[in-house]
Amino acid sequence: MVSAPKVEVRSLSKVFEGGDHDVTALSDVDLTLGDNEFVSLIGTSGCGKSTLLSIVAGLQEPSEGEVVLDGEEVVGPGRDRGLVFQSYTLFPWQTARANVEFALRGEKLAKGERAKLAREHLALVGLEQFEDSYPHQLSGGMKQRVAIARALSYRPQVMLMDEPFGALDALTRGMMQELLTRVWEEHKITVLFVTHDVEEAVFVSDRVVVMTNRPGKIKEEIPIDLPRPRAHEMLSSPEFGELYGRVLESIRSEAMAADTVPAGASR
Repeated sequence: MVSAPKVEVRSLSKVFEGGDHDVTALSDVDLTLGDNEFVSLIGTSGCGKSTLLSIVAGLQEPSEGEVVLDGEEVVGPGRDRGLVFQSYTLFPWQTARANVEFALRGEKLAKGERAKLAREHLALVGLEQFEDSYPHQLSGGMKQRVAIARALSYRPQVMLMDEPFGALDALTRGMMQELLTRVWEEHKITVLFVTHDVEEAVFVSDRVVVMTNRPGKIKEEIPIDLPRPRAHEMLSSPEFGELYGRVLESIRSEAMAADTVPAGASR
């Protein structure tokens, strides 16, 4: 059961105009995110999931329809939404703490208070001992932790994450998934998470939304009723396997139609 709406995507379509022909990326998408709900978007490559997230972020405008956050239409980027992408987008000339502090410059805070909040959020993601390190001194997983700390630091109401762990090795990716679910459980925030990986989607989510091939529509919404806190030991449980199989099967028909293979199919 979805809780009271935090984000509503209403009859949303997106058409990219081209020289010879237009490309319809999204068609008549309706989606509701509940308050403090963790929802993953998954589908075949090119199905429009990143485009949908970008429209929710206010980085692109829909061709038709609207996105509503707390009853107000989204008309552009805002600090009520935090963004984390696959690329770390850190300033290489600034330390981890300074990167987080930069996101707080829009707040009416004294310099000391910004530093305090930056340290608190770095501690939240386990980087309290690396606040003075520069990005080139950090591993990929550590850089992404800084990016998450930065996005959380100004207390957005919704976190939008586009393949945040896609560039990480399998071991680091698993550790980051556990970290993210722990931080989410402590912080309590609505999350829209784009991934191409079935196992990841099932592990982190309250609900997995499967999209059709382009033009992207909502094909199926699958509740993930696994207990929290989540740990990777549950990946071998029958309950996890059943949900994994259901999501994979939903994507498989779309992947076969598009002649592509869904990530995680070899599990």
